[in-house]
Amino acid sequence: MTLLSVVVPCYNESEVIGLFHKALRLELDALDDLEHEILFVDDGSSDDTLDKLNAIAAQDGSVRAASLSRHFGHQITLTAGLAFAAGDAVIMMDSDLQHPPSLIPELVRRWREGNDIVSAVRTRTAGETWFKKATSRGFYSLLNALSGTKVPPGAADFCLISRRVCDVLNKMPERHRFLRGLISWVGYSRVLVPYESPSRAAGRTKYGFVSMVTLALDAVFSFSTEPLRLALRAGLTVALMGFLYLLWTLIYGYLVRGLVPGYASLIGVTMILGGSQLIFIGLIGDYLARVFEQVKARPIFLLKQEPPPRRTARP
Repeated sequence: MTLLSVVVPCYNESEVIGLFHKALRLELDALDDLEHEILFVDDGSSDDTLDKLNAIAAQDGSVRAASLSRHFGHQITLTAGLAFAAGDAVIMMDSDLQHPPSLIPELVRRWREGNDIVSAVRTRTAGETWFKKATSRGFYSLLNALSGTKVPPGAADFCLISRRVCDVLNKMPERHRFLRGLISWVGYSRVLVPYESPSRAAGRTKYGFVSMVTLALDAVFSFSTEPLRLALRAGLTVALMGFLYLLWTLIYGYLVRGLVPGYASLIGVTMILGGSQLIFIGLIGDYLARVFEQVKARPIFLLKQEPPPRRTARP
């Protein structure tokens, strides 16, 4: 029988994990012709999330629970889940119920039509602030403008991938991972399924402003070298403007009023050039830091609890 794996990252989701499991089981049990497994991966939670996951696994034979040795982040937690998923198709989704389990039958149906990637695209989020909406649109616009790998706006990590796509992702050794970009990069057949995201059932979001900025930087630096080209263009532009300014100063000074001390202009130009150089050095340093992290070849994640072997019998 065809096996469907559901990979669910969890970080301090003690308040909502029970509700999510019940909602997920209702949808999976309705898929009579599919065997399924639920793979929860705890991202080093500081609350009792892992204890609750183990309690759920003790009662539900389709559940396997793993835990990372510390907090590695959302993308790495999903990567760990993909490494242990055994399904012919794998669904990635969050446990806060903003990725509605009711969409799973539609994802499976579109996969059975022959699509390797079925991405759920968020069209609206209940209670979303204007700032969140604006930054989300700006992020996708910036990424798609800078990168040749296009990520559909609203297509986050809630998606279904085929076995061969999962195997390809597992072979990628990148440390700074942006999975929705990697999924777009592989280029296999893809279809989009729109949905409206409800508000969180309980708890609070783990993706604050700093986390969103970090993810955005990972996306841009992983899929584009355009910032380096922009630095070169900006440098050439500043140099040209400086030359033109010097030429205008000499002409104006000798032919019109005579040269006068330009301390303010000198200080202003020096600060602009100095600041630009520091920005460009920092930009290059960020790329080099990622190369440094990659060549050390440390494991992407470590486990303190491995998932038990999958039970072959359908619960």
